[in-house]
Amino acid sequence: MSHPANEVVLEILHETTYDYELAVSLAHHLAYLQPLSDAHQRLLAHELQVDPQPARCRDGRDVFDNSCCYLTLLKPHRRLSVIARSRVWVAPRFTGLEPEASPPWEAVRDRLRYVAGAPFDPAVEFVQPSPYLPRWDDLGDYAAPSFPPGRSLAAGAIDLMQRIHGDFRYEARSTEVDTPVAEAFAQRRGVCQDLAHVMAGALRLLGLPARYVSGYLRTRSAAGAELVGADASHAWVQVYAPGTPGVPADGWLDLDPTNDIIPGVDHVRIAIGRDYGDVAPLRGVIRGGGQHRLTVGVTTRLAEI
Repeated sequence: MSHPANEVVLEILHETTYDYELAVSLAHHLAYLQPLSDAHQRLLAHELQVDPQPARCRDGRDVFDNSCCYLTLLKPHRRLSVIARSRVWVAPRFTGLEPEASPPWEAVRDRLRYVAGAPFDPAVEFVQPSPYLPRWDDLGDYAAPSFPPGRSLAAGAIDLMQRIHGDFRYEARSTEVDTPVAEAFAQRRGVCQDLAHVMAGALRLLGLPARYVSGYLRTRSAAGAELVGADASHAWVQVYAPGTPGVPADGWLDLDPTNDIIPGVDHVRIAIGRDYGDVAPLRGVIRGGGQHRLTVGVTTRLAEI
């Protein structure tokens, strides 16, 4: 298979291991490890290996139309290994983007307000608070300088992305998955999940829909730049910018505040939700286990064609 220079095929290896202090006698897990498919990203192959072998394994789709896999393990185990291998074709999604030609941000905000008898825009769901992103007014205050009256929405969102990238320091293992967004905001550091939460929360406080994206990232971009956050699953944000030239018909524009870039062929999308809690790569309920140690490794590389 050949492809133009602006398209790539990427191979992803995602390894997750739980080592338990005590035996786990029963486990139910939900995995978000299968990349999505659409006009600009196509899943060519996907394989999930689980050890010990699950008693039940069922593929499904969640309320946001993400692919997920339900696992039930009945065999006692002290270690759980989940290995996902994927091969994905990726093409640029924002060719010809014109941020300044985006509608004024107030116009998008106002169209989402409830008006009796007016059409309902599903994007309004992503303006509401969510478990990891409760309403916290300080985020709105932080976002405000990027959105003066009349500014185009896409231009304001890109400015906000650039400010977060400049004001916050990416620091591996500086936070936990359940670290409140207020804490990450106060310490001005965190991992990609934290920076995505800060940006999504800030946009929502202005009445602008923002979605949390879980995915993968190449260690080095197609242009040769070193990217941050590729050693594990990555996270970034989508802002709703309908009517913006260069944005797909669904109106969602991807922005990566960790790396200060508009995602292209170096990003692979897995799932989209309100926050991390909706799309955690692997979560579940277990009986037993005691303390545990989690090891995660991700390798994303250009496929050999």
